[in-house]
Amino acid sequence: MGSGGFGLDYWLQWQVLVCAFIFLLPTIISIRFIITKNLTPYLLHHHHLWIPYWRNLHPTWLLFYRIFAFVSMSYMLYLTVLRLGPFVFFFYTQWTFVLVTVYFALGTIISAHGCWMLFNELSSPIPNQERDKFLKKDSSSVGDSTVKDNEASFKPQMQLNQEAGFWGKLMQNIYQTCAGAVVLTDIVFWGLLLPFQTGDDFKLTLLIGFMHSLNAVFLLIDSALNSLQFSWHGLAYFVLWSATYIVFQWVMHACCLTWWPYPFLELATPWAPLWYFGIALFHLPCYGIYLLIVKAKASMFPRSFIRWLPPILSFKA
Repeated sequence: MGSGGFGLDYWLQWQVLVCAFIFLLPTIISIRFIITKNLTPYLLHHHHLWIPYWRNLHPTWLLFYRIFAFVSMSYMLYLTVLRLGPFVFFFYTQWTFVLVTVYFALGTIISAHGCWMLFNELSSPIPNQERDKFLKKDSSSVGDSTVKDNEASFKPQMQLNQEAGFWGKLMQNIYQTCAGAVVLTDIVFWGLLLPFQTGDDFKLTLLIGFMHSLNAVFLLIDSALNSLQFSWHGLAYFVLWSATYIVFQWVMHACCLTWWPYPFLELATPWAPLWYFGIALFHLPCYGIYLLIVKAKASMFPRSFIRWLPPILSFKA
């Protein structure tokens, strides 16, 4: 073990090869799945990204919430780096916290764009050509009420029903990645690390407690409000996210680090393969818990609280 990182003898231990196989195998499977399969079994429309799930909730409320969440998380991240230094980014918690912040930043932009489109569509006049067409068609046989209905139904349906583009799909993938990551982060911290951490090197502060709870709270509230789809297909991105963190840790320890931010990542122990296997397996229930929460929302409120739609806009959700 050298001052510039772990030596060659450390990396040639048998448990290192076993641990490498344990996290590389699901990583390769996930990459192959992403490349060869369509990870969107449903058609992701643009309106799924910014129209709330609830009937009477205007999209601007979802926009305001995402702005609030983004600003709050950005400020907490700033305070964390200011007080603890940039080394906090060696921890999975900060990786996940940054990812959730990016989700809310992207969600804010897309929600703002959607609300702007909605405002333009609701305030735009009916094109004269189309109005004349309806008036000519209906004036001879239909009353004024029908003409008005036709005029109202001709309000442009804009891009509400169009398929989401690159940024929309990116937002969807980040959302599903965050879902599993926040559950994994908070359960490991509150259920595994905190009860067994002793000594002066670790002290639970209000800021640390917020970092390991508000990430999930903010995302859960957004999940309760949004219309984003959620399926097992997003597990592949969650696995890649964690695998990227493991690769980062291994590279840093090969180059310069000699301490592990999490004791269960330590490789110089015969128990290392069991720890790595347990962590890899733990991704399934972490992602599954969040999936059940989203499915519960859809099953408990399937019709009574359907997605919000302006009366003059009709399309298939």
